[in-house]
Amino acid sequence: MPSKMIFINLPVADLDRSKRFYESIGWKVNPDFTDGNAACIVVDDNICVMLLTHEFFTTFGRRPLGDTRGTIGSVYALALGSNHEVDALLEAAIAEGAVEEVNSDRRAQEAEVGMYSRTFLDPDGHQWEPFYMAYPV
Repeated sequence: MPSKMIFINLPVADLDRSKRFYESIGWKVNPDFTDGNAACIVVDDNICVMLLTHEFFTTFGRRPLGDTRGTIGSVYALALGSNHEVDALLEAAIAEGAVEEVNSDRRAQEAEVGMYSRTFLDPDGHQWEPFYMAYPV
């Protein structure tokens, strides 16, 4: 097991739909940590996304669950190996119902520093930002 891993916990309205969405963009479901309340989506060896039904998600805290479709609460940025990988992930996401968000001002700023990114909202409104940067941060 790697020394550090990240697990992103996301509330989802329809667990089966969300599993299909993430599988369709090339990520895998780990059946050992998947049941009727949650699904473990493996992005790579160190990153997993835990999809949690709304009911199960609310057991992790006392605050009420917000509506992620109407607000921005988090942005999940994912470094990839090339502009092509960024485009391929975004195209796969859109093919499965994601919505691309475009911010022209930000794209121009990124181009100045050698960064390329695109943004999509998954079916539950969670904002993903695959990006490529030609040099390490």
